[in-house]
Amino acid sequence: MWAATTSRFVLQNCWNFTNLRSSLSRVQNLSQTACKNTVIVERCWKVPLSKEGKPPRLHPRRHKVYRLVEDKKNSPQDKMELILTQTVPKLGGRGDTVFVKKAVGRNKLLPEGLAVYPSQDNKDMFAEELKKLHEGDPEDRIQTRTGQQTVEFLKNTELKVPFHTSIQYSLTKEIVCRQFLRKRGVVVPPHALTLPEEPITGPGEHWCEVTVNGLDRVRVPMSVVPFVEPRQLLLMKQQQSLKESDSE
Repeated sequence: MWAATTSRFVLQNCWNFTNLRSSLSRVQNLSQTACKNTVIVERCWKVPLSKEGKPPRLHPRRHKVYRLVEDKKNSPQDKMELILTQTVPKLGGRGDTVFVKKAVGRNKLLPEGLAVYPSQDNKDMFAEELKKLHEGDPEDRIQTRTGQQTVEFLKNTELKVPFHTSIQYSLTKEIVCRQFLRKRGVVVPPHALTLPEEPITGPGEHWCEVTVNGLDRVRVPMSVVPFVEPRQLLLMKQQQSLKESDSE
């Protein structure tokens, strides 16, 4: 009797230990399971209508054959809409509404506090903030993201302005603004441009000052050079390239 009781006790302990290991393995496997995807299928053979009050009669093999309609795993996923709380490179500045992948939003922007969900309270808050920035006092205004990029671009640029020496005239703001747009791709309105007090009537090294959004002023070096016809300029470049090839 004692031997039977002892063996039963040992078997019971083994059974408990086995259950413990299997439960632990199930917990571990649960955290490592792959994400489930949705697959839409349809029957190749339709199930015939049944009589009223009776369940449909399914064929044991025919009605278990399905045709794939759509696999959600390979379909394009919807993007997440967020509002940025800080300037994020290649996305936008504070208060901008962006659409990003769900992985980027959940793993980077939201945990790091770079963005928030576009709730109505957040939208109203950022709309009021943008209104104050654009219509408030100059002391309270903050430069926008595009304005900061424009300031950095102007700090590292120079402008060449062609000047017709055959005609006597002075350089105007409209001419310089047109050259900014043609040579550098920057739209500078005349009221945001400042030229030296002395009129520019000939070639030389000068400067101009650009005010970005009424906040930051950037002084840009400006070289006024004699105007050359496009055909003549092309011939000069070709001759220079021939000289360089001959020298090599």
